[in-house]
Amino acid sequence: MSSNPVAETVASLMPRAKAELTELVAFKSVADFDQFPRSESEGAANWVAEALRAEGFQDVALLDTPDGTQSVYGSLPGPEGAKTVLLYAHYDVQPPLDEAGWATPPFELTERDGRWYGRGSADCKGGLVMHLLALRALKADGGVPVNVKVIVEGSEEQGTGGLERYAEEHPELLAADTIVIGDAGNFRVGVPTVTTALRGMTLVRVRVDTLEGNLHSGQFGGAAPDALGALIRVLDSLRAEDGSTTVDGLTGTSRWDGLQYDEAQFRKDAKVLDGVELIGSGTVADRIWARPAVTVLGIDCPPVVGATPSVQAGARALVSLRVPPGVDTVEATKLLQAHLEAHTPWGARVQLEQIGQGQPFRADTTSPAYAAMARAMSDAYDGAEMQYAGQGGSIPLCNTLASLYPQAEILLIGLSEPEAQIHAVNESVSPEELERLSVAEALFLRNYAAN
Repeated sequence: MSSNPVAETVASLMPRAKAELTELVAFKSVADFDQFPRSESEGAANWVAEALRAEGFQDVALLDTPDGTQSVYGSLPGPEGAKTVLLYAHYDVQPPLDEAGWATPPFELTERDGRWYGRGSADCKGGLVMHLLALRALKADGGVPVNVKVIVEGSEEQGTGGLERYAEEHPELLAADTIVIGDAGNFRVGVPTVTTALRGMTLVRVRVDTLEGNLHSGQFGGAAPDALGALIRVLDSLRAEDGSTTVDGLTGTSRWDGLQYDEAQFRKDAKVLDGVELIGSGTVADRIWARPAVTVLGIDCPPVVGATPSVQAGARALVSLRVPPGVDTVEATKLLQAHLEAHTPWGARVQLEQIGQGQPFRADTTSPAYAAMARAMSDAYDGAEMQYAGQGGSIPLCNTLASLYPQAEILLIGLSEPEAQIHAVNESVSPEELERLSVAEALFLRNYAAN
């Protein structure tokens, strides 16, 4: 990294950053209060609020959003007449999944092989620490040259739309000239990247019922309709032979024209087992950034251990559909629901419940903010050119902000590069990436203020 006062300050702050991330990761802030205590999320929210107050933020508030969670807001005034930049992160995290699969406890930040491991270390508690480091570096080197607003969401991973609805009800709160979403990631470690497109997402719970109660499979099997078998048939209808997503009426042939993803590298990043084929057609970038993708997230049925020889009367599943840019999620949800109903066999009764959705996003890369970020990232990464990539995941707030503030420029950066393994066991963050991206964000704020 090139030597400059901002970079030197960030480097000196890295031990503090590690200590703060350790504290944040310790909160089991999963916004599913059937699984994890609400107090864990409230503790994380209060930690964020105190951190903002300590940095001199004004109007710091815990916002009670309509989905029953809290987002944290604060504002830091800049020079008179300065532009306003909104910095976003979220403190809620995914569940740790199989804790036995973690090499170290998921809610204890642990350094191993040059990375820091823990749930939320990259997605997205590390994103908040990145924002704090950038602001501290600027304050130590002449001050923050823009007005800053920070919003830290409490339920992004659940897709329940609390902050989106709150923002729609209070449109002045998050108004800004530029918005930096700290919830994306570099294409890989050391490759400075902005994410210019996101797939949207819809979640649908499917329930299939065929009988009033379970039946003996020897006495009734072969004629009595099996609800679990019916559900399996429904779910199988969502994929073609090559694994491509097939939802009736939903186009799946769009192409990605930007940065490409080498197939061998993707296999390595995704840890695909030897001999197992990738699914779908087109380039890897087409498949993960530009096309729809259905995933069965879970099935409720009897576990293998303890199962009895019974014809199942009912079964249910949770289905996720990732929606590519250019497709409306509301319409995609209607197509998915119609498909599920049409492909339910044997006259079985099917109930559908939508439990969350978010729109896809595509950025305007011709804006002045992108030029300012390109210079900042090049400086922070020793002259490396900033790359443009897509991301298969969803950040529902992006489209809400784009709709509320159509003149605002939106950039997506962050710590979730492939090695981070976000949403999986052994999530981690690269401290080098945290350091470089904090420098880049600080330099961006300075460059943007000078435009």
